[in-house]
Amino acid sequence: MNEIQWFVRVCQIDGLEAALRELNARVPHRYTGVYRFEGDLMRNLALVDKAGEARPEHLAAVPFKDSFCQYVLRDGGFQSGDTGADRRLDGHVYQGVLLSYHGVPVLDDAGQLFGSLCHFDQDSKELSDGEFAMMQRVARVIPAFLRSRSAGIALPAA
Repeated sequence: MNEIQWFVRVCQIDGLEAALRELNARVPHRYTGVYRFEGDLMRNLALVDKAGEARPEHLAAVPFKDSFCQYVLRDGGFQSGDTGADRRLDGHVYQGVLLSYHGVPVLDDAGQLFGSLCHFDQDSKELSDGEFAMMQRVARVIPAFLRSRSAGIALPAA
């Protein structure tokens, strides 16, 4: 069984959050999550915290303009192992606060942008090219487990 078949099987048996937990175990980042574009917000649909704590309220819905997910939408993926030193983020409200963010787009069944899959942390963390590629592959199968949540969601202006 390859890695994607494994991810799908875990989703089928135990749900998306369990599969994200397995994905999170592969990386040094504290959090792994799936966010949906919802108007002017990025709404969290599933979040895994390596520390096992309940989802902080500020991660439940993030204004699109304040999210790093906006760069995923704009560029088709985004990686920063140290946002504090990342000049692409100069002036961003979370630059240097959320120090590590790696995200890929999640497309719905029609190929339209639905949201993002991301690993992130308050501390600086790098992500290998292999794990970023794994995220891209996983993002392609996530919509099968989100079908009921994707109808009628308008995307924010880029």
